[in-house]
Amino acid sequence: MSTEEKSLNFIEQIIEEDLKNGLSKNKLRFRFPPEPNGYLHIGHASAICLNFGLGIDYQAPVNLRFDDTNPAKEEQEYVDAIKRDIEWLGYQWANECYASDYFQQLYDWAVEFVKKGKAYVDSQSSEEMAKQKGTPTQAGTNSPYRNRSVEENLDLLKRMKNGEFPNGTHILRAKIDMAHTNMLMRDPIMYRILHSHHHRTGDQWCIYPMYDWAHGESDYLEQISHSFCTLEFLPHRELYDWFLDQVYDSTKVRPKQREFARRNLSHTVVSKRKLLQLVEEKHVSGWDDPRMSTISGMRRRGYPPMAIRNFAKTIGIAKRTNLIDVSLLEFCVREELNKTTHRVMAVLNPVKLIITNYPEGKEEWLEAENNPEEEVMTYRKVPFAKELYIEREDFQEEANKKFFRLTLGTEVRLKNAYIIKGESVVKDADGNITEIHCTYDTDSRSGSGTEASQRKVKGTIHWVSIQHAIPAEVRIYDRLFSHESPDGNKEIDFKEFINPNSLEVITGYVEPSLQSAKNLDQFQFQRLGYFCVDKDSSAEKLVFNKTVGLRDTWAKVEAKD
Repeated sequence: MSTEEKSLNFIEQIIEEDLKNGLSKNKLRFRFPPEPNGYLHIGHASAICLNFGLGIDYQAPVNLRFDDTNPAKEEQEYVDAIKRDIEWLGYQWANECYASDYFQQLYDWAVEFVKKGKAYVDSQSSEEMAKQKGTPTQAGTNSPYRNRSVEENLDLLKRMKNGEFPNGTHILRAKIDMAHTNMLMRDPIMYRILHSHHHRTGDQWCIYPMYDWAHGESDYLEQISHSFCTLEFLPHRELYDWFLDQVYDSTKVRPKQREFARRNLSHTVVSKRKLLQLVEEKHVSGWDDPRMSTISGMRRRGYPPMAIRNFAKTIGIAKRTNLIDVSLLEFCVREELNKTTHRVMAVLNPVKLIITNYPEGKEEWLEAENNPEEEVMTYRKVPFAKELYIEREDFQEEANKKFFRLTLGTEVRLKNAYIIKGESVVKDADGNITEIHCTYDTDSRSGSGTEASQRKVKGTIHWVSIQHAIPAEVRIYDRLFSHESPDGNKEIDFKEFINPNSLEVITGYVEPSLQSAKNLDQFQFQRLGYFCVDKDSSAEKLVFNKTVGLRDTWAKVEAKD
């Protein structure tokens, strides 16, 4: 990686400085270490892009390591989902690792800690421990079990491992300093008893290492050179280093923990606990609900992986936490989809349009561009007939001069087809328009080369032929939370901000080229927005999710409010 090619963020500066100070480039190794207790979300996506991006830039391996030290909350389903999400984002890990791979080594090291007087078994209750922990300004007090003999500690630890004690009766603590200014250094817990089935090791273990004990040592065993995590782990760095000091061999790479700020996204929550709450309480249909901030939810909604990568690159890496407007993510999605999606026609709020002078029974198959952004233009055929659907909002019986769509007595062009002129309407008993009657200029067909086809009119509207149209369920999504920071007010339950109008399900009509569309196929419904095929879709019933509009309409709504 050339430092002259781009300005470096502070993470890259740390790596470059280490390389200058003697770290061999072939010793660089990074990792992404999720806990398999839920689905990954947009915050994880930034961390994934950071670590795997560094691997690409420095041509260094990146491990995927599952922090599976809490079997009560972890499941194979989450492991599979995490792997699927990372692969979908376009990254590949060097090694698939698990903290559970190292359970025996971690235990063996713990035994050595006890033998060296650096760890002891504590038999206090959690309430008693909390009392003797102290406060940030007041030193803690030593456990009454702190000076147990090595022999007694070894015996108790072995019996803990063998499953002789119930949950909560004993823990193993590192012996550091109960008066330390960093409360995490006040004899932290290394092991707790947990009789719970593990998704990989089964019932082999009934004591499990705590995160702070397992994480740094796992980095060391994998010879990770740089362990990047979010800012809440900054106070943990001292403990990370202390644990490494006890096992470090100077002939090996010593991992370095460094922290970066979370980039919170507006109108979302990214806490796994809160996301799980939304799922379990049925506020959403599941982890992959398209309104969720999970990667699987964004995939189902139709967000392209490159858009998420571009978003992560755009917001960058910082040392201070801040709130990123979700409209920036939507901009990245829109920009990517504009380059890659075929344009098709769909009508979501239909009204019948009858071309009175078009021959009965006649049908034409007109040529339409798939995507004007393509380097080599491709085309498809679209059927045209006497009766069409157009959007109800594209017609007004009477309109002012700024309305450039269809009105009585004015002309518009039907996209890829003819110029039509509004003539009359048919209404029901309540005065609602049920049919619009118009005439067409027979010589004005787009691309025909006639003088009439070159004639300019003020508006162009889209349409679908009624006899060829395919009905489809269309799910229109809005932001799941109406407040930009639903976590911002700690006195109010975040669920109070759930937007009751975040999902609208309608029946629309699409052109017949979409009959064979498959799950996750993406399209631009011309003049309406970007849509993708949902997994609920079938040959008998097409289902589309709205991914994002053609422009940021939310900003206009907020401006009005």
